[in-house]
Amino acid sequence: MASVAGSVESRDVCIVGVARTPLGSFLGSLSSLPATKLGSIAIECALKRAGVHPSLVQEVFFGNVLSANLGQAPARQAALGAGIPNSVICTAINKVCASGMKATMIAAQTIKFGINDVVVAGGMESMSNVPKYLTTGRTGSRLGHDTIIDGMLKDGLWDVYNDFGMGVCAELCADQHNITREEQDSYAIQSFERGRAAQSSGAFSWEIVPVEIPGGRGKSSTIIDKDDGLEKFDASRLRKLRPSFKEKGGSVTAGNASIISDGAAALVLVSGTFAVKHGLKVIAKIRGYADAAQAPELFTTAPAIAIPKAISDSGLKASNIDFYEINEAFSVVALANQRLLNIDPGRLNVHGGAVSLGHPLGCSGARILVTLLGVLRQKNGKFGVAGICNGGGGASAVVVELVDDEGAATVARSAL
Repeated sequence: MASVAGSVESRDVCIVGVARTPLGSFLGSLSSLPATKLGSIAIECALKRAGVHPSLVQEVFFGNVLSANLGQAPARQAALGAGIPNSVICTAINKVCASGMKATMIAAQTIKFGINDVVVAGGMESMSNVPKYLTTGRTGSRLGHDTIIDGMLKDGLWDVYNDFGMGVCAELCADQHNITREEQDSYAIQSFERGRAAQSSGAFSWEIVPVEIPGGRGKSSTIIDKDDGLEKFDASRLRKLRPSFKEKGGSVTAGNASIISDGAAALVLVSGTFAVKHGLKVIAKIRGYADAAQAPELFTTAPAIAIPKAISDSGLKASNIDFYEINEAFSVVALANQRLLNIDPGRLNVHGGAVSLGHPLGCSGARILVTLLGVLRQKNGKFGVAGICNGGGGASAVVVELVDDEGAATVARSAL
């Protein structure tokens, strides 16, 4: 592979623009907007930050898990809403919580193999707007009571293989790895403290695109520019919450689990050749990626398999990695994978995670990539890994390399 500009090769997958919405709490600040609108907002901002006109985009891959009632082709809705032309191919990806990351991996592959030069990837979810299902509505209701199915639980938060909630898998993980309630609560409190510190320092401003919420009936609009989850936090109350999934001896609570939420995140990926030709500022390169899977009820520790595979794919070693993001589906997930991979706690989720910020299912895989890039920029890191587990026993992981000390070096056109 011929070098086109110093450390950037012609078929390198370069990240040149990123954006995420604030994460709204369940029925919170963003609940009036569908996932597709949130997706459009993130895509439009990422393209503007990248300096890439929408007409130059060749393909879009966007994660979305809870698609009921969104209408046809939600990824296409998000893309067209961001000004991307009708001629651009758009595909929605559903790999449960890893959807946004898997979308990014597929986008990267199309660039690496010379299929595309400009791709938008990411994910979106509005858990607040997921409908409830009347499953007998099609055939008619006869004698007796009808049952309404919660679409969010059914299609997003339920292990269909064992017929129990994801939280039961978290309890199983805690038991298998001897992780106590106290450890989980302490981790959750740390997540909130780190998230609040990052917010206060302005660390998230690089990531977040403010969202305007129309007021209606003559009322002024509201601008949302902060994550809802960080606003309400009481450490003493968190430690007193009852277990949510296991009455006797349970350790997983609403406080040490991730927040049900709404949001979207987008990344603009281009080839090294395209970055040079158009004089774009390259934030980072995608160095490697991998998936892994094991038994459905053990999805919680699948990142401990995917992350080493991704590091190997990147040609690096674990000793090269400066910072990690592992999605905090539950506090026990981060703790278990941290232990299995022997990660220094000071290098994991240093700006908080899903426990404090939120976990919009289809968005989170992309969101943690955006946050990881921000961490590398602000902490003078070079290599980072993001890993995320997904229902059904799987996980995905991506390795990134910051291109320069500021994370936005212009690749010289003269290198062509």
